[in-house]
Amino acid sequence: MTQFDDAAEIYRAIGVTPAINASGTTTAYGGTKLRSEVMDVMNKAATVLVDIHELNRKVGALIAEAIGAEAAFVCSGSAGGLVLQAAACIAGSDPARMAQLPDTTGLKDQIIIQNSHRFAYDQAYRVAGAKLVGVGTGRSCHPWQLEAAYTERTAAVAYLFSPFLTRKAIPLEDVCESAHSRGVPVIVDAASMLPPRANLHKYLAMGADMVVYSGGKSIRGPQGTGILCGRVDLIEAAVANAAPGQFLGRGMKVAKEEVVGLLHALQIFMGEDEEAENECFYEMGRTVVDALIEFPGLDVEVRHDRHDYHIPIAVMTFTDDWNGPSRDEITARLADSDPRVYLHTLGNPDELGVDPTNLKDGDLDIVIKTVREALLNS
Repeated sequence: MTQFDDAAEIYRAIGVTPAINASGTTTAYGGTKLRSEVMDVMNKAATVLVDIHELNRKVGALIAEAIGAEAAFVCSGSAGGLVLQAAACIAGSDPARMAQLPDTTGLKDQIIIQNSHRFAYDQAYRVAGAKLVGVGTGRSCHPWQLEAAYTERTAAVAYLFSPFLTRKAIPLEDVCESAHSRGVPVIVDAASMLPPRANLHKYLAMGADMVVYSGGKSIRGPQGTGILCGRVDLIEAAVANAAPGQFLGRGMKVAKEEVVGLLHALQIFMGEDEEAENECFYEMGRTVVDALIEFPGLDVEVRHDRHDYHIPIAVMTFTDDWNGPSRDEITARLADSDPRVYLHTLGNPDELGVDPTNLKDGDLDIVIKTVREALLNS
């Protein structure tokens, strides 16, 4: 069996070029690096067999206690959590209804969503058979538009929290008040809203009935995991629809060692010093600013706010005075380098960012060197 001294060689051996991910917790680039402590726990847990139903109950209870939720479940990533949210609201824990999905004939199957919250992953709701009812425009929504959308077929109202999302949507608290007055649950996608760690309970405190978070992003648990938390009856319904049961969620199974790994990663994540972490990220951002500020037409600054940049990120803005290669050309050049370098591209079309989440010792120097070369190569 081949022995690898360098972890990157594992990928090179099969023809895959390693990458330095300065884009953030991007799933397409591997998410985040699994904590070594978590890998150790997972390796050991993988050698022992247990009752998965019992494991899910016990770990779910521990996660719920840790984050202040009524109940919780380890799902197969955030997208898997969205499928289970919809299944729980449409079919509940009724085996006959659960077996019927995604056929929703005779069931409440409409999920209301503000059009400004529509995004690629809302397809996960439709996997369970949900019919999405969009309200408002792509930029805003008025309360009367939400009120007019309720029908006898309404199963839930979906709400999205994500960086760079319009802030003109109806606030979650108001949506919850409206939906709850009709006995309709509110389901929230907060996949990428950690840190800050306070968000682990924030949306439940605002009235949400179910919330999903990614386990493979900033928590740095297994990439294929997520945390689904909220109201006891709805979480129990989600669990009933999930693996190892033989219903809609069967194909979205989470391995026993992943369940244990996520719990361990969450415990570490919640015990970390967020202020010290941000100070470290800010210093890394300042290093980027100092290295790139000399380029005419390029504005470079560290941004950190509660809406779009949840950790300090060095952001490059290409002004009207920039005469070098375009943002897309720079991005393509970085992706063709060795190692490949991926930057943060979720912001405005004239911006690139260096997200420090996944950068280990020495990575930042390579990122700066590669970016400088791409900026100079006109």
